[in-house]
Amino acid sequence: MFDKKSDYALNKREKDAIVYINVTGIVYLTREDFASEDEFLKWKSWSDGAYQTSEQAGRSFYDNTIPLDEKLDVIGAVLSAESELFLKQAEAEYVRVSASLLEQIKSCLTEKQYRRLRLFHVESLTLTAIAAAEGVSEPSVSESISSARKNIFKFLEKHPIKMPVFL
Repeated sequence: MFDKKSDYALNKREKDAIVYINVTGIVYLTREDFASEDEFLKWKSWSDGAYQTSEQAGRSFYDNTIPLDEKLDVIGAVLSAESELFLKQAEAEYVRVSASLLEQIKSCLTEKQYRRLRLFHVESLTLTAIAAAEGVSEPSVSESISSARKNIFKFLEKHPIKMPVFL
């Protein structure tokens, strides 16, 4: 993870200074601390490169590992029998409610609307592909999907959904 308070981040943010952190705090070496503009630019370029190299070296470790101090409470956690049973019941209730909702939504659509909506959203087919498969025009498929969405929104306005909590 990128540390926004690292030497590299502070140095990159300050265009007119070379920034580094020591035991007493943050030190800013400005253009006035150098004999010439060229000397400042040379050292600024060097510090940017050096900080970037050290930042990347540090990041490669953290980008490819999982810090255990953040995960210790989860590692090795075992659910009690009661918790497992509750979880399975909650999953079953969620599946039951989802299936019931799908049937209710299907009931407010024509077979053609449902099929096209499913092909478009679930199967990720394009309007062109659906039209070609059914031998109809793209606008026909588009209008059908649009009508299906409108019917679903009307249904949901009349019948708000209360999904069970699933942890």
